[in-house]
Amino acid sequence: MLHTGRHPDLPIFTLRALLLSLPLLLLSGCASMLADGMSDGLAQAIVDQDDPQTVRDGAPAFLLMVDGMIAGSPGDTGLLMAGARLNVAYAAMFVDDPARALRMTDKARGYALHALCKSATDTCGIATRSHEALLPLLEGLADDRVDPLFTAATAWLLWIQQRSEDWAAIADLPKVEAMLDRVLSLDEGYEQGQAHYYLGILRSLRPPSLGGNPEQGRNHFERAIALSSGHNLAAKVAYARYYARLTYEQALHDRLLNEVIASDPHIPGLTLSNVLAQREARELLASSADYFME
Repeated sequence: MLHTGRHPDLPIFTLRALLLSLPLLLLSGCASMLADGMSDGLAQAIVDQDDPQTVRDGAPAFLLMVDGMIAGSPGDTGLLMAGARLNVAYAAMFVDDPARALRMTDKARGYALHALCKSATDTCGIATRSHEALLPLLEGLADDRVDPLFTAATAWLLWIQQRSEDWAAIADLPKVEAMLDRVLSLDEGYEQGQAHYYLGILRSLRPPSLGGNPEQGRNHFERAIALSSGHNLAAKVAYARYYARLTYEQALHDRLLNEVIASDPHIPGLTLSNVLAQREARELLASSADYFME
């Protein structure tokens, strides 16, 4: 039975909830998209770093490098996707200045939509098309377009979050959900089920009475955890924060968070994300008794 007296982060999700998984994008989003060996190794070093402050201090140089590479090869879809994902990840993790976050997410969405357009010309201009017009275009995408599709969806998602008081921006959410649904239909296991993670958050934001679908959200979270063999600690934190708090299931909430805290965060490609997830889990667990008493 849903507890509807409280529901977190309405009408839109918070930046902090998304930042936990965004470092994951760097691994395939940059390491596999940049041909240069040094860039590949640097991207891997970022996601395997267990000190977020080191990444905060060092990543701007990498951002500048990728921006410069894009300026030299503006039609390179791999570089555009890498630039989009780097800007999304850095803005989510480390940017507190709203004006700066707006600029970075605008750049990220621009890079991502350009990459999608270059790889599938029918999708050019989707930012100005209706949700109904977008659906047949998505159906026409083959599985070799998953990379640019997922990149565009996640960049657009953070772009919307940074404009959460703009109802015109929020109106784009059904487009992003449709893009993530298409990722799942093309390759459910892509990036260890990350599309499930995002859809779990989006569908657990509101109780059914306000248009949410928390049971779908629960299924998405469980698939994200299963597809990562339980190593994606951010998925467990989001499951607790969004589904368990919305449905007022303290036992599930506390079990998930205790599992996160007890886990070894050092998993190749997930270390930075997992360290951030453990930090979030400790804060949520500390507030559990007060939250579920209300």
